[in-house]
Amino acid sequence: MFQASFLKRASRIATPAMGTAAAVGAAAIVVAANTDTRWGNVVEDGNAVALCQNKDDGKDDSVLGMLSDIQAKVATIQQTLGVADHTTSKMNGYTNDARGKKNAKPGIDVVLGSQWGDEGKGKLVDMLSQDYDVCARVAGGSNAGHTIVVEGKKYKFHLLPSGILNEKATCLIGNGVVIHLPSFLNEIEGLTQSGIHHAEQRILISDRAHIVFDFHQTVDGLKEDKLGRNKIGTTKKGIGPAYASKISRNGIRIGDLKNFDFFEMRFRELTSSHMRAFPGLEIDVEGQLAYYRSIADRISAMTTDTIEYTNDAYDSGKRILIEGANATMLDIDFGTYPYVTSSNPSIGSVLTGLGVSPKKIHGIYGTTKAYCTRVGEGPFPTELERDVPGSIGEHLGVVGAEWGTTTGRSRRVGWLDIPQMKYSTLINGFTSLNLTKLDVLTGLAEVKIGRAYKHKGKIVNTMPSCLKTMSEIEVIYETVPGWSEDISKARSFEDLPVNAQRYVLRVQELLGVPIRWIGCGANRLDMIDRGEGWDLSNDDSSAE
Repeated sequence: MFQASFLKRASRIATPAMGTAAAVGAAAIVVAANTDTRWGNVVEDGNAVALCQNKDDGKDDSVLGMLSDIQAKVATIQQTLGVADHTTSKMNGYTNDARGKKNAKPGIDVVLGSQWGDEGKGKLVDMLSQDYDVCARVAGGSNAGHTIVVEGKKYKFHLLPSGILNEKATCLIGNGVVIHLPSFLNEIEGLTQSGIHHAEQRILISDRAHIVFDFHQTVDGLKEDKLGRNKIGTTKKGIGPAYASKISRNGIRIGDLKNFDFFEMRFRELTSSHMRAFPGLEIDVEGQLAYYRSIADRISAMTTDTIEYTNDAYDSGKRILIEGANATMLDIDFGTYPYVTSSNPSIGSVLTGLGVSPKKIHGIYGTTKAYCTRVGEGPFPTELERDVPGSIGEHLGVVGAEWGTTTGRSRRVGWLDIPQMKYSTLINGFTSLNLTKLDVLTGLAEVKIGRAYKHKGKIVNTMPSCLKTMSEIEVIYETVPGWSEDISKARSFEDLPVNAQRYVLRVQELLGVPIRWIGCGANRLDMIDRGEGWDLSNDDSSAE
């Protein structure tokens, strides 16, 4: 049975690559490095990086050619074993339901950032959440920022899941989140003013989630200022100091507000320890206690055991959507340390930040821009100069409106980084990808893709952990033709210009993960959904 399942999966993976290649033809790729004349291997001091090859010996050695050969052989073996998969639609996607059919399976689906944040996760969550019963945040705090545009109106979220715009969904803030309650309540008030009423009645906060206090934010700023030129580039929202209190085991949790005498005792101890640790830090202890006493009942009404709630929802067949915050390259363990956030915004946070078993996770959707951005300090191998008038960097920054939702800082911009994306895919196990802001590349004569890393003359096959090594990385690029056509009205893959299609297919080929969603404009509906057939989590053979 294992062998049959493996063969079915291999056949499914081979099929779309051949179909889409036949639809748009082979992409003309110019490799920005020393390449041989057959459009084959990048040769760097004896190290070869395999690319697509078109040779004249009658044999197609390209990735698509090899997949075609594999699929033909798999089909023969399947017939021999009697496991031929009659549901696979040749030349039309991973399965024959690649257009339309929705299998509303109960379970937990996850939307994660796969780069350095700000990839556009909220827009996908907003779209998907209409079909989910529960939407949840599991890590981070108000340092996250998601912007949704609905009928020309912008909604900016920092603590609340973007799924709050679905009036039928219950929104959870899990135990892995750290919450600045004044910001949280201001966000609810902002929704009310924008016409989203009764949101508070649909929000549940984990009793185990830790509180970010104002003095945490003050400490965050003090520590950042002391670092001077070596600053991390934090949002100064108090996230790091709040997690530090949590790990030091003197933090205060949301559930403590239900017993205010206990809360007060813990608060006085915590403020005293901070004022001792940071001479000159002033905290209005009595004023803060009065504030939290005034909101304690309101917060307690939203507080529950989200671990029990989530698992009960799963057991009752409800669909649960997790909205990741930040992104994998900002993960405290996997990111470009120390230029990272203070939590784990990768797949592991779903388990630890919500209290569920890994067996309950279904789809894992990685979100990536068609290019790359990051806010704050730290390595950025494919970075472009943004401040040069008329430059590609300026184009990406201005056309892409690359200013942080939380801080308003201009984001650094660069080309799509395939080694970084492969690393993120390896860690998270994405079942499909959401490629956002493809429209921002419109108008560029050529588009580059960071294909591989080289360090001191050798190809690097993993993401370096050392910052010095990262600073010495040389990126090997491919260049593909751009397009000038407006794609904001595209609603199917076939609506895209041929060169835009080729770009998407090349990225998909390099990463080995199907791209299901393609963002082609800023508005809520400016997105292409290629269908559930482009999601590996819907491959039934994986359950055999």
